[in-house]
Amino acid sequence: MHQGVVARRARIGVYAAVLALVGGLLLGWSERAGAAVDPLLSKGKAATASSTEGSSYVAGKAFDGSTTTRWASAEGKDPQWLRVDLGANATVSRVKLSWEAAYGKAYRLEVSADGTTWTTVAEEKAGNGGTDDWTGLSGKGRYVRMYGTARGTSYGYSLFEMEVYGVPDGGPPPSGAFTVVAAGDIAAQCTASDSGCAHPKTAALAQQIDPKFYLTMGDNQYDDARLSDFKNYYDKSWGAFKAKTHPVPGNHETYDPAGSLSGYKSYFGSIAYPQGKSWYSFDEGNWHFVALDSNAFDQSAQIDWLKADLAANAKKCVAAYWHHPLYSSGGHGNDPVSRPVWKILYGAKADLVLNGHDHHYERFAPQDPDGKATADGIVEIVGGMGGAEPYPIETVQPNSQKRISGDYGVLKLDFTDTGYGWSYVGTDGQVKDSSPKYSCH
Repeated sequence: MHQGVVARRARIGVYAAVLALVGGLLLGWSERAGAAVDPLLSKGKAATASSTEGSSYVAGKAFDGSTTTRWASAEGKDPQWLRVDLGANATVSRVKLSWEAAYGKAYRLEVSADGTTWTTVAEEKAGNGGTDDWTGLSGKGRYVRMYGTARGTSYGYSLFEMEVYGVPDGGPPPSGAFTVVAAGDIAAQCTASDSGCAHPKTAALAQQIDPKFYLTMGDNQYDDARLSDFKNYYDKSWGAFKAKTHPVPGNHETYDPAGSLSGYKSYFGSIAYPQGKSWYSFDEGNWHFVALDSNAFDQSAQIDWLKADLAANAKKCVAAYWHHPLYSSGGHGNDPVSRPVWKILYGAKADLVLNGHDHHYERFAPQDPDGKATADGIVEIVGGMGGAEPYPIETVQPNSQKRISGDYGVLKLDFTDTGYGWSYVGTDGQVKDSSPKYSCH
């Protein structure tokens, strides 16, 4: 065995028997003993990667606890990286890498609090595959990545599993945790063969994160959302995970010459109409999700349904999503059509609203339906950077905390039984913004 940058690296293989014999001695060494008993933090957590070889080899496959599935990068290119979001800051004591035949000859293990600034906690310069078990680490952060700089073969990098062990800040991870990816304003009339086409890139990012499910905030398909357009464009990118998607329509879905929402309904079918209407609700963990059609906020049927749905809800936390935002600093600006719905949600102590329509990213402080900042208010996010041409920021609205225009990306939302937070992740894999942590009302 040899010394890494700040850690000892135990090579599992011919040394296994020796390690077993001296196991009692190792437990007496506090640095290694701590690594041995610290819990596994990375299993099932959201993951991203610099690239994937194909849809069967997404980043999440290296954190699913299975030794028969794997992440694989694109072949023949350096550098490549694989990153996991632990969901909260932790002190990382151990990282175990189980390589497939395509291994990393040279790589770094890095930790980051924000997904942008990285600290190296271990480094390999002469790897030979198999299993690398780095113990005695002392990194601190929310994100951990393997950053490969030299491949051991002519292929790419491929890991059956990347296991991260450590101690979460503040104790055990929160219960009921799950991740959701969301975006609006998605599929322009272009495909991956066009280098300027953005929706295949946001789809690749969304698939790499491998969340529990996906939300769309309308204008899924441009320009007139015909069924043929959905098949030719949206289906070639975000369609890869249609079965795990909970969509809502935008105004462009109403422009279909075959009839308002005709192509949308034909393409998504019961996925978009699970309760027979273009609005519906569903539960996950301790959360109640309400999917609304903001083209029909003037219809009493939807408003009456919303009131009854919220009155029957037994979950502590509530999130709602639709296309037209009540508040926005973009070109479309504030849309009062959503205010009556906000009043209903506010009265039901809803926590979070997600919208699209304006093609930028923006987050707001908690506020009431009249725009007054208040701790018991609703947090709104505009997430219209799924692939349509970006809109500039025009008039900054009160309570707007962060605005990004020009960088395509997705929302990666992290939910627990008692709260939530999120990151805005660009198609380059970099975190462009991270939210505060919010507790449910």
